[in-house]
Amino acid sequence: MEYLHPQSFFASSCLDICHINIRLIYFLNIQETIMVKLTIVGRVEDGLPLAQDQTYVNQQENASFLLYKQQAEFLLKQISKDSLLHPKMTILLDHHSFHFLVEKKICYIALSDSSYPRKLLFHYLQDLHKELDQLDETALIQKISKPYSFVRFGKIIGRIRKQYMDTRTQANLSKLNSSRKQELNVVSEHINDIIQRRQILETSEKASSYPRMSVSTIWSSRCLQDIALKWTPVTIIIIVILVLFKASLIMTDDYLISTMI
Repeated sequence: MEYLHPQSFFASSCLDICHINIRLIYFLNIQETIMVKLTIVGRVEDGLPLAQDQTYVNQQENASFLLYKQQAEFLLKQISKDSLLHPKMTILLDHHSFHFLVEKKICYIALSDSSYPRKLLFHYLQDLHKELDQLDETALIQKISKPYSFVRFGKIIGRIRKQYMDTRTQANLSKLNSSRKQELNVVSEHINDIIQRRQILETSEKASSYPRMSVSTIWSSRCLQDIALKWTPVTIIIIVILVLFKASLIMTDDYLISTMI
C-alpha cells in the first residue's frame, strides 16, 4: 500500500477544490450571460402573439415574467396600430431592453439585459425571421386565431435562443466582429414615453366620441339670417321708443301728484 504524505494529500485536495471552483465560476458566468429572457413572435396585422420561447412557459406564475410578457404584448399591439413606425427599435426599461424587428408583417420581439450586445440581439431576431421564412407557413399563420398556438415555432425559438446564450462563443464573437464596422440604424425610446403617448391618444379619442349638441337647421337657415339682419335695428328702435314713452308717463304722473299736493 502506497503511503501518501499528509502535505501531498492536502495539496491534491486543494487542487481538486480549485478545479471544482473554476468549473462552478465558469458555469455561473455562463448562466449570467443567458440574457435573452423573453421572445415573442406576433402578427402585425392584428397584434396577435403567435409563438413564444417554450423555455419560459413554466414561469407563467412569476410576477416579473408576467409583467415583461404584458409589456411585450402591449408593444406588439402598438406596432399593429402603427404607433411605432420603425421596423427596428429598442425600447428601454430600467435594467432591460425590448428589441423588435418587423419583417413581412411579422414582428419578432425579444427582452434582454441592457448589457447584452444589441447587434448580437438583432442577429438573433434575423435568425428567427429566416427560420420562419423557410417554413413557408403563411397560410397557417393567417388562420391562427388563438394566442401562442403556433407551438411548433415556439420550439424553434428555444433552439435558436440557445445559440445566443453565451456571447463569448466563437460564432457569436464572429458575428459581433463582422458587423462592428456596420452602423446599426436602430431607433431607441423609453417605454414610459410610449405608454404616456398612448394614454393621451385614448383620452382624445374618448373626448371626440362624446355626443355634441346638434344645431337646428331651422335657426341656421339663410332666410332667418336675412330676417334678423333686416328687423333687428327696427326692433331696437321700437324698444327704445317704448322705454322713453314709459319713462315720460312716469315723470308726468309724478308731476301731477306734486301739483296736487
